[in-house]
Amino acid sequence: MSTPPSPQAEMFCVSDSAAHRLREILDEQPATPTGEPALRVAVEAGGCNGFQYKFALEPETRPDDIVIAAGTARVLVDPASMDLLSGAVLDFDDSLMGAHFTVRNPQAASSCGCGTSFSVE
Repeated sequence: MSTPPSPQAEMFCVSDSAAHRLREILDEQPATPTGEPALRVAVEAGGCNGFQYKFALEPETRPDDIVIAAGTARVLVDPASMDLLSGAVLDFDDSLMGAHFTVRNPQAASSCGCGTSFSVE
């Protein structure tokens, strides 16, 4: 079952490169009876700067999830994480330093060298 994108999804968006890579990842996943998984993007306490991003494939959408369209895929964000992701962009970087999802977040006052943790003012 496909869940339509939430009106709140415009606060956090997905770049074309992230949507393309997510589609590639999902195409490699085995079929499940519950349908196609989605990428969950969450913000948790921790990391070297106070908060850290977490990425995981999730088979089911929770009732309070905010659903963001990512091409033909979906990204899920819980409401508490959305508060810290408002205005941010999920991107995919493929460089000499490695290939990974990254979040360009205008709310981040500082971030660590690896780009997975950040702080806010």
